[in-house]
Amino acid sequence: MLFESILCAVLYVFFKCFDYQLGTLYAFRPIVVCPVVGAFLGDLNTGLVMGASIEALFMGSVSIGAYIPPDATSAGLLCTAYAILLGLDTEAAVGLAMPIGTLVLGVGNLAQIVSNWLTSFIPGIALKGEGSKLMALHWLLGLWLAPVWFALIFCAVYFGSGAIDWLVNAVPAFVLSGFAAAANILPVMGFAMLLRLIYRKELLPYLFLGFLLTSYMGVSTLGVALIAVIIAVLTLGFLDKNQTVAQIEGADDDDF
Repeated sequence: MLFESILCAVLYVFFKCFDYQLGTLYAFRPIVVCPVVGAFLGDLNTGLVMGASIEALFMGSVSIGAYIPPDATSAGLLCTAYAILLGLDTEAAVGLAMPIGTLVLGVGNLAQIVSNWLTSFIPGIALKGEGSKLMALHWLLGLWLAPVWFALIFCAVYFGSGAIDWLVNAVPAFVLSGFAAAANILPVMGFAMLLRLIYRKELLPYLFLGFLLTSYMGVSTLGVALIAVIIAVLTLGFLDKNQTVAQIEGADDDDF
């Protein structure tokens, strides 16, 4: 368990810290993190399943204004690790995602106090034109939390695995079945949150079309996605050369 704990902690630090430093590639999302963790722990299939399930849960959970969503990276990584190392059902493991993400978010909010203090030095350094110090502060802001995150995830895997294992054995079977049922509902909540961001009444026919295709015609998710691509191409006029030329010619007047 020691090696797995160190491995999970290193992976979390990489996804949590270095993704922002490398330009925010969104590699910290569960759909990327879970398969990587599964591959390193020897169970890629479970990683893929966990990644798809947890990504659906956090799909509509984005930072808007002062709202900071639960930490999807820790939720995906720890749930995948628990599912593989302890042999948990994927449904029960997904049920732990939101509590884990919320707890790690609380730690991040406390650490934000130090980050805000460090940020206060930026205007003074910029006025002096000290580019090297500004670059050093940039890396410090991104990496000072790395030891904290490493210790947190290491302890969560090394010590938390025993607690999770005990909890699963102590909790009655019907409660675990309830967790599994709730886990199947959680992705729906994620899609509902996403729908609130992109909702327009003009899109409702396409929403019900996708529902009818999957529910009554048995079309797979991939099939619905391909149909959606065709509809987008036809609706947005990607194949209409005349419309494309007209848009380019009138581009200068769009600002007036």
